[in-house]
Amino acid sequence: MANDIHWIRDDASLAEHCAVWQALPFVALDTEFMRVDTFYPIAGLLQVSEGARAYLIDPLCIGDWAPFAALLQAPQVVKVLHSCSEDLEVFLRLTGSLPTPLFDTQLAAGYLNLGFSMGYSRLVQALLGIELPKGETRSDWLQRPLSQTQVSYAAEDVLHLAEVYRALTARLSPEKYAWVLEDGAELVAGLGREVDPEQAWREAKLAWKLSRQQLAVLRALCAWREREARARNQPRNRILREHSLWPLARTQPDNLVALARIEDMHPKTVRQDGETLLALIREAAALPPGEWPEALPEPLPVEASALLKKLRAIGQREGERLAIVPELMLRKKTLEALLKSGYPSGPYQLPESLRGWRRELMGQALLDCLAAEGESA
Repeated sequence: MANDIHWIRDDASLAEHCAVWQALPFVALDTEFMRVDTFYPIAGLLQVSEGARAYLIDPLCIGDWAPFAALLQAPQVVKVLHSCSEDLEVFLRLTGSLPTPLFDTQLAAGYLNLGFSMGYSRLVQALLGIELPKGETRSDWLQRPLSQTQVSYAAEDVLHLAEVYRALTARLSPEKYAWVLEDGAELVAGLGREVDPEQAWREAKLAWKLSRQQLAVLRALCAWREREARARNQPRNRILREHSLWPLARTQPDNLVALARIEDMHPKTVRQDGETLLALIREAAALPPGEWPEALPEPLPVEASALLKKLRAIGQREGERLAIVPELMLRKKTLEALLKSGYPSGPYQLPESLRGWRRELMGQALLDCLAAEGESA
């Protein structure tokens, strides 16, 4: 294995290798990073393989990421990753770019009905019959020198990933291969759309229970929390805990004692940011009604669950027909958005989140099912 490992520790070497990789049909990519007390991941190692060798890029030694960013964006080179959402954040943070086209081997396993959300070790075992050693995922990837165990683990991971890609593509029909790339493009687009701090309140738990005036306070708190997490490079819950947001917006405390009594409120938050939070609440609470957010729709009633089940069955039937795991067919959020567009009596509109091959294959069937339900009601 040692002979198959090539270190890249300077800008010139990285540029040279990236130029070679640009001529390949695919590269397998992996990352090792730390993210214990930070908002953003800190890259400890980047791994690249074309199937024959493992290249280990030391990000602590690299200053110019432009050649690697160009490789990530090269349309003729497929970038192969496994369960890649956090890897994508590493690439975006380091290079300002995201990989395209992207082939996620975890998704591809679902398209072949091998399993949903399969871990990497299980996939390697299923496809290659290789038992991977227990991971080094909890080790310190920022230490130097890295241990021999860490180096071997990182190199083996990316070498096997290239083999996994070849094994998967040998089984995938051209149609399914295109669908995996389509889902990869969707992942990249989703990460490219950075959360707007002013819209973060929409994801807060139980926000639909608040009045419009209370939502104005929630909006201010969530926006401040998002901005501060990025500025301080700390996890959101380190700035202000998730479970404190709703009671803060609902009760709107006006002094530090009342603030400290809020559910799940950390004493350090009160000490460090208490006065700021009180000022935010005061200002947002005083906004005129014309500046309040629109109320959020209530969740679907319990009675809608039977209809939701019928819609899900459409995806399950198609999944069986195509030999794709049912979880990849229709996402629950998409079906709920479809129902909310016209429940209970219609007309319904396909949500924007139902895109690509899923829309073409199942969009009309979903609308027909809802129309038939409306006629029989």
